[in-house]
Amino acid sequence: MNSASGTGMGDRIARLRLRRSMTQEQLAGRAHLSVDVVRKLEQGRRLTARLSTINALARALDTEPSHLVGQPSTFETPSASNDLPSVLALRQAVSPVTDLLGGETDVEDPPSITRLRASLHSTSAIRREGRVGEIGALLPQLIRDARIAAHAHSGSDAAAANSVLAVAYQVAATTLTALGKEDAAFTAMERSIAAIRQCDDPNLESLAASTLSWVLTKQGRLADAERVALARAEKIEPGFRSSPDELALWGVLLLRAATAAVRQEKQAAVKDLLKLATAAAAGMGEDRLVYSTPFGPTNAGIAKVNFLVEMAKNDEAIIAARAVPDLASLPPTWRARFQVDRALAYNELGNNSFATRALLAAERDAPEWMRYHSTSRRLVEELRGHASRRDAPVIALADRLGVAG
Repeated sequence: MNSASGTGMGDRIARLRLRRSMTQEQLAGRAHLSVDVVRKLEQGRRLTARLSTINALARALDTEPSHLVGQPSTFETPSASNDLPSVLALRQAVSPVTDLLGGETDVEDPPSITRLRASLHSTSAIRREGRVGEIGALLPQLIRDARIAAHAHSGSDAAAANSVLAVAYQVAATTLTALGKEDAAFTAMERSIAAIRQCDDPNLESLAASTLSWVLTKQGRLADAERVALARAEKIEPGFRSSPDELALWGVLLLRAATAAVRQEKQAAVKDLLKLATAAAAGMGEDRLVYSTPFGPTNAGIAKVNFLVEMAKNDEAIIAARAVPDLASLPPTWRARFQVDRALAYNELGNNSFATRALLAAERDAPEWMRYHSTSRRLVEELRGHASRRDAPVIALADRLGVAG
């Protein structure tokens, strides 16, 4: 799998630091980190780092976090697939040249709203399972179909087509972000918001704010990500008459804001936001999917674990992980991310065996997602370096993930 240039995160940090004529001490000062952290990363003695550390280094080096971590940059090609995923095809669907030349050149019959919704439902299910390559193959056609329908239909059918188009653009944004194409993802979000203005589903505005906050977080624009999520959360703050979906979207926005806050090391803000989100989740009683995003007691619980790991409170994270209720109710990718957080905590505590077990559990839940998840890949690489036996399970895991070395 292609990734950012360089053989590892330490190499990329060192290369950019030298290009900017900085010493290790100067970089550490600009990033508000210890020189020891910079040295260990550059020397390869550490392959993993807290995301707040990666964001701080990215800001100091004026680059994207995805470049430092070696984010995968293209789709893998499934061995048995007629429709091959393509970054270029996804870019063309999001930014067709007809928008610049004027007019819609497609002459196909518009697909029915029923067919569009069925295609979106299928794509959303594939996304929750982490089958990234299939999303890359199916999504460009879904976007084209929804555009055709939105132009061809009128009235309520046009609004319905734009609703599908808005969500499809957001799936494109998250997919492109996972491949380190954050600028293209931002374009997809602009188009999603434009489609939302042509439909009649107010909840899609909240979904767009959540997705945009996530894209901005991945870009390293943490203050912007926090502001976007909080602004929308304040606008839709629930009352007695709020629907469960509205309550769930509010909770998701709070967690998005907390994710941006924790990477800025704003621990007090994280604590307050998590408290509000947890209360909202308790009021719901159980997790529910809103536009393929879960929210409820379980998702709030795994978010707490993630934040504790980010704050280097690893002992607390392990304890909190044991208290997460009904984990099986979450989609596979959410469960896998939870297991990766457990693995990170165990790794920091020096328990390589338990870290490997957690990673193997993540792979069982979402094997393809793992191949695109840079944190998982870096952690597997680090654990493989500590393996004392050639038949250690982490070595076989590294081979399955295609981790070089």
